[in-house]
Amino acid sequence: LEIHPTQLSDEGEYKCRIVVWDNTGNSTEPSVPISKEARMMLKVNVPPEKVEITHLTSGRNLSLRCKSEGAKPPADILWTKTSPDGVETEIPDLSKTREIEPAGELYDTAEQIFYQLEENEMIAKISCVVRHHNTNTSIYKNITFVSPAIQNALKVTIQRFAEPVLYSSIENQDGQDNKAGLVKISADPGFKVPYNTSVTLKAAAPGVFPEPRYLW
Repeated sequence: LEIHPTQLSDEGEYKCRIVVWDNTGNSTEPSVPISKEARMMLKVNVPPEKVEITHLTSGRNLSLRCKSEGAKPPADILWTKTSPDGVETEIPDLSKTREIEPAGELYDTAEQIFYQLEENEMIAKISCVVRHHNTNTSIYKNITFVSPAIQNALKVTIQRFAEPVLYSSIENQDGQDNKAGLVKISADPGFKVPYNTSVTLKAAAPGVFPEPRYLW
C-alpha cells in the first residue's frame, strides 16, 4: 500500500491480513485457512506554514508576539537575541506567555515576550525561532530595533586663548536642546532619527571671540 501525497484524512489505524491454506501435509484432507493480521497507527505530521511577529514599543520597553500557524502537533517557540558582534543568546522563559489554539485538525502556537533594552544597547536583533521537531523544521523570523536617541555623550572642546577647555558634556537622550556654558548643540533633522538615514550635529558658541576651534 502506497499513499502519495499523504493528507490529514490518511491518519488512522491500518490493518493488513494474510490468509494461508494449510492441509497439514495430508493431501487427502481439505485445506484449512489460517488467518494472520497486523495493525499499525499512522500519524500525519504537518509543519507550520506561516510565522509572523507583531510588536509594540514604549521607549525601551518592547512587547513582541510571535505566532506559528497550521502545525501538527503544535510547534515550539523560543526567542533569541543577537549582539552586534554576532553572539546569539536565548532569552529566558521568565518573561514569556504561551498560547496553543486548535485550528481544525491543526494547531496555532503564539508566544508573547516582554523585553527591556539595556541603557547601552543602540541596536537589538531579536529572533523568533519556531521549531517543529516531528518534521525537522525550523523557521526564523527576525526583527531589529534601533534606539531612537543617540545614547553616547557628546563632548565639545573650545580653543580660546590657551589650552583646550572642556565647556560641556551633553547627552541628548531626552531629545532636548541642551546648553552648558558657552556651547550649544543642535541636530538636523533632530535628536531622534530613523535607522540608516543621515543626521547633522552642529555646535555653536555665540559671542565667543575669536572664533573657537571645535573638536568632535
